[in-house]
Amino acid sequence: MENNELKTHFLFEKLNYKILLIGLAVIALGFILMSGGGSDDPNVFSDAIFDFRRIRLAPTVVLIGFGITIYAILKNPHNQKGENFPEDKEIKNFKNTK
Repeated sequence: MENNELKTHFLFEKLNYKILLIGLAVIALGFILMSGGGSDDPNVFSDAIFDFRRIRLAPTVVLIGFGITIYAILKNPHNQKGENFPEDKEIKNFKNTK
């Protein structure tokens, strides 16, 4: 009796999801760092909006978070030595219907 099952695999593995969640947390941290700096009185201007944290640090943290999420999406967990494209391999357990 032949084994007629095809092995399937998911596109992402557990590691990809962990890296993706870390990237989303870094993006959220960047937006939290960007918040604030306003004045309580709308007639008074506050220079706190031009602080280093809001102008330089927070956008850099957000961009790093986007980089982490892009890495998590593009990381191929199935890339093993000598196997770059699984669709190029022959299907060994496929039932011949001739």
